[in-house]
Amino acid sequence: MSGAVPLPSVAGGEALLLARRLGKSFTLHLQGGLRIPVLKNVALELRRGECVMLSGPSGIGKSTLMRSLYGNYRVEAGEILIRHGGGWIDLATADPRIVIAMRRHTIGHVSQFLRVVPRVPTIEIVAEPARLGGSVPEEARERARALLLRLNIPLRLHELPPATFSGGERQRVNLARGFAGGHPILLLDEPTASLDAENGAIVTDLVNEAKASGVAILGIMHDTAARDAIADRLFSLQPYQDAA
Repeated sequence: MSGAVPLPSVAGGEALLLARRLGKSFTLHLQGGLRIPVLKNVALELRRGECVMLSGPSGIGKSTLMRSLYGNYRVEAGEILIRHGGGWIDLATADPRIVIAMRRHTIGHVSQFLRVVPRVPTIEIVAEPARLGGSVPEEARERARALLLRLNIPLRLHELPPATFSGGERQRVNLARGFAGGHPILLLDEPTASLDAENGAIVTDLVNEAKASGVAILGIMHDTAARDAIADRLFSLQPYQDAA
């Protein structure tokens, strides 16, 4: 099943992501093939205009689930249904070309660390998702510039590559890049971890504005005050042996 799948029955018809019966484990080949189960029978629904935060102790599988929902990890069981191009696509079995198209147009991801091609100017790094999504290049650059300025990245840095930026500056570039894409689904992994209170509040405002515009957001945040300022509900992951 690599193409569109039948629309599931969803109350209100506003779900954008449905994860069903997800299972994921890791095999340690350097330790005799030891298998470590992480996710079992995970079911998650993400709706338009809401922010869901993953919760649970460190090591429970929050980042594994996030990376699985973006397709960085292949799950071993279950479905990851994403509303894309007028239908539902199962990301878990989709052709790589379809996954690339979904990342360009439907689902964005802000990881904890900025990973980009060296020596590319910051403005181009931030504008790229919008440009790949179909925006006119100059419009993509204008949106990128506005987001960088809002996140306190001054104009003098926009034409420089971010390799020499501070950790907080790189994280803000990463966030600007994530919000610039205009994806209807956005995954945020610790978006305020390296930020001071002022910049953390700006991120909170960006998330709440994105929600108001209909974006569905799934995140991981250990800062409970920041989390509570944006989360509509928590999704608690349970230890593997206790999962339903």
